[in-house]
Amino acid sequence: MTTWANMNLQDSASPIMEQLIYFHDHALMIIIMILAVVIYMMVMLIMNNFNDRFLLEGQLIEVAWTIAPAIILIFIAIPSLRLLYLMDEINSPAVTLKTIGHQWYWSYEYSDFMKVEFDSYMIPQNESEVMNFRLLDVDNRAALPMNTFIRIIITATDVLHSWTVPSLGVKADATPGRLNQTSFLINRPGVLYGQCSEICGANHSFMPIVIESISTNKFINWISKLSG
Repeated sequence: MTTWANMNLQDSASPIMEQLIYFHDHALMIIIMILAVVIYMMVMLIMNNFNDRFLLEGQLIEVAWTIAPAIILIFIAIPSLRLLYLMDEINSPAVTLKTIGHQWYWSYEYSDFMKVEFDSYMIPQNESEVMNFRLLDVDNRAALPMNTFIRIIITATDVLHSWTVPSLGVKADATPGRLNQTSFLINRPGVLYGQCSEICGANHSFMPIVIESISTNKFINWISKLSG
């Protein structure tokens, strides 16, 4: 999750989020280079008083400043499109988790197992303990195995919601009457936090998402207790 005064993106917990961070840095470097050139040109125009009464046109520079932006856009577009296709790919998921958005809490169903479903409510401030994060922790965390391809199926029962976990690079709309799906692989253990990212009503800011990434053996034990 984010930390105090952190200006960067959250630490990644999936390969897709790593790629998103790399792409962010790649695009940022291009923007910084463009900014440096533009500032240099503006300063030179202000500081110098060059004039030439014979200068009527500059076809070479016009060709250059038409082609250069096109080349820069190609350097941004190719990695961007590659990432979009990677994020849309579903790689033979081992576990499927169905997520249902309500006003204002989430429900989870483990479709691969019998009768494993529960609601996940935010812990109220008056019931919160010292180790809980204010307005971010929930009473029932969704546990998922690490180093496993996971498919998330997302829908809603009332209004639009958005299931978002920044450190996984996942943001998918929960739309009533529609099933959206996305997939990811969690590459480290830990507790991952997110929130609804669609303005869904009065308590929109009070429906957090908490994913607990655990080993496969622990996940099997956990799911066995719930389904048993």
